[in-house]
Amino acid sequence: MRKKTCAVAVGLGVVCSFTLATGSASSHGYINTPPSRQALCAAGTVTNCGDIQYEPQSVEGPKGFPASGPADGRICSGGNSRFSQLDAPRGGAWPATHLTGGQSYSFTWKLTARHSTTNFAYYLTKNGYDPTRPLTRSALNTTPFLKISYNGSQPPATVVHQGTIPTGLSGKQLIVGVWTIADTSNAFYACADVQF
Repeated sequence: MRKKTCAVAVGLGVVCSFTLATGSASSHGYINTPPSRQALCAAGTVTNCGDIQYEPQSVEGPKGFPASGPADGRICSGGNSRFSQLDAPRGGAWPATHLTGGQSYSFTWKLTARHSTTNFAYYLTKNGYDPTRPLTRSALNTTPFLKISYNGSQPPATVVHQGTIPTGLSGKQLIVGVWTIADTSNAFYACADVQF
């Protein structure tokens, strides 16, 4: 009887270890195009990124943006202190994707877990945004220029949203992508630096 009990305990231990090991690896998603800050860190294009280089998909924070969600100055990290390097402006030196106002553009998310989804929304900073300072809501147009509703459905592993880039902007700006999850209290955040 003792051998059977030990075998069951060892078996359960292996199952629990496997469940714990795979549970965290299955999360979650980030903007790949244009390259978000976490994508640049994961690719090694930007260095000294801390943990985000290994977990670009894990920038999860409270949903409800922009009325609630991460605090000003902590938006790009989703309010997660482990990923505070994403909030650091680096003197405005984050690599930027060149865009033109009025152009059609395909935004791509890479999802490692396909959560039931409320929507994806994209926000852009306003003229006067200072890329050498951490992002605040006052620097953003808090009305999304693109919003795609999913009504609780699961998106595919690669999500592509076609949108039109707003006109009237110049210089370096920042796009904030927010993936709002339907069945949790969280959303995923991604900031992508762009140049007009």
